[in-house]
Amino acid sequence: MGFFDSAQEVLDKGVSAAKGAVSGVAVEQQAFVKQFVRMCEDGWRQGWHERNGGNASYRMSPEDVQSCKGFFYDTPSSWVPLASPLINLAGEKFLVTAAGSFMRNVPLDPVSNIGIVELDDQGVAWRIVWGFKGGGVPTSELPSHLMVHAVRKDVTIGADRVLYHAHPDNVVAMTGVLSADARAFTRALWKAMTECIIAVPKGVAALPWMVPGGTDIARATADAMIGRSACVWAQHGMFASAPTFDEAFGIVHAVEKAAGVWLKAQATARTLGVEPIEIPDEGLRAIATTYNLPIDDSMLD
Repeated sequence: MGFFDSAQEVLDKGVSAAKGAVSGVAVEQQAFVKQFVRMCEDGWRQGWHERNGGNASYRMSPEDVQSCKGFFYDTPSSWVPLASPLINLAGEKFLVTAAGSFMRNVPLDPVSNIGIVELDDQGVAWRIVWGFKGGGVPTSELPSHLMVHAVRKDVTIGADRVLYHAHPDNVVAMTGVLSADARAFTRALWKAMTECIIAVPKGVAALPWMVPGGTDIARATADAMIGRSACVWAQHGMFASAPTFDEAFGIVHAVEKAAGVWLKAQATARTLGVEPIEIPDEGLRAIATTYNLPIDDSMLD
């Protein structure tokens, strides 16, 4: 509830007008914004974003910030405190989807459905500096996004910048029949489709159902993604972290396809009264060797 209380304070105090009538146009024309918008639209077209489901964020590069800062609001919103300090994100700026926004509307009206927030120089608070037109605020999953960004920035030495949260049907369906266990999920996905181990060589983390939007699920997700670029939320969806928009979308796409193959194979095998045919562990090791993949060998027998 703290997030929404703080967000309401931002709304109450408001944000000043942007610098000039073309500020939104200028930011929207940036290459990274166009790629962000495309990812949101692609996810909607895949059917992964019912209603206002899902969200995304991007940790801006210094070049991105330089190209946009002349169009930030003259007076940003008030500062909103974070539940926990994120020292390694101090001063960073993030492009983020808006709370309650529909992914299908992001390409139609970016300035209303996305925005830029910055963290203060101590990493203890955030504020809006662009976008969220009409009184919007960042996604309620912002705590999860920022905590995961902090972890992935450290473990990838700054390489990962994109965090994408979607609700892919087959992944969610898998959580109805598999326990929320990283090894169980990883083995099922890897063995269902050759491409999956290539997309997620460290496997996928998996968390039991938790109430979204709070610090508990944020911390659990951040911990789970210390060593993995993907995390499944039971009965909810999944997160993917990557250096680029294509890679983040590709992780979700590959995992979702493998989940669909696994579900169909399991169902068909039961109907026919046979055991599903899967890629053997030695086959997975051969793929890892052939493609020089840094796999998590603990996922294999």
